[in-house]
Amino acid sequence: MPHELLEIDLEHCGVPRAICAFVHPGEGWIVDPGPESTAQTLLAALPDGWAPERILLTHIHFDHAGATGRLLERFPDAEVWVHEVGAPHLANPERLVNSARRLYGERFDMLWGEVVPVPEERLRVLSGGESIDGWDVAYTPGHARHHVAYFHRASETAFCGDVAGVRILDGPVFPPTPPPDVDVEAWHDSIKRIEAWDPKALAVTHFGRFSDVETQLEMLRRTLDEFAGLARDLDADGFEAAVRTWVEERTSGTLSQSAYEQANPPATLHAGLARYWSKRAGTPAA
Repeated sequence: MPHELLEIDLEHCGVPRAICAFVHPGEGWIVDPGPESTAQTLLAALPDGWAPERILLTHIHFDHAGATGRLLERFPDAEVWVHEVGAPHLANPERLVNSARRLYGERFDMLWGEVVPVPEERLRVLSGGESIDGWDVAYTPGHARHHVAYFHRASETAFCGDVAGVRILDGPVFPPTPPPDVDVEAWHDSIKRIEAWDPKALAVTHFGRFSDVETQLEMLRRTLDEFAGLARDLDADGFEAAVRTWVEERTSGTLSQSAYEQANPPATLHAGLARYWSKRAGTPAA
């Protein structure tokens, strides 16, 4: 399998190593095809004449799943795997898009492109716990309520989306924590579910495959708790500055820093953790 699995750099907004799509032409699948804004980059990297049988989505955030509807226009027979919480938003993305437009404003189209609905009949709806044709599925919330991870038994690789963290080049592992679904305790439980597979490698959207599984997950545990503490103690501006400094101190070059900034922007991370702490305290989120 390793020589057949493609790791396609979608070069989101022209930045290398920010978003990776995983494609296995021999087995007919794509994991997390990325945003619609990079769909042409993905299509250009696929083998001529090849069509996926399955598109596996770890969750429905636009940087992971936004291209799905557009791809189905090209590949109408492909089956889309998605968690049951996310499935309605693929079939009818209007509410999700409207919410995101309020957050991103005029940058939405540049970042994510057009979000095309996915026909309901193309969806295979998952709850976690399934074993399907060489894949095991685990429900892995913490980053998002609609997050699953996939274990490919033949290669012993866990395809983790965002729940195994962001890790680029020689940089550190740390968690993407946008609102509204961040749950630190659930995230720790999800890490345990991935460990229970005893994978030989982790495949993460931001960015690539890593074989030092124990090291990555242990670092993620530490940084998840560290960043949660920072968000509890600092306001949004202070948190952003602290995270930015944290990344700069642990990366060795502009390429890595630019990729981290694109893949996991520090300005987006405080709100999810602040909402988590508000829920813990029983107070309304700001």
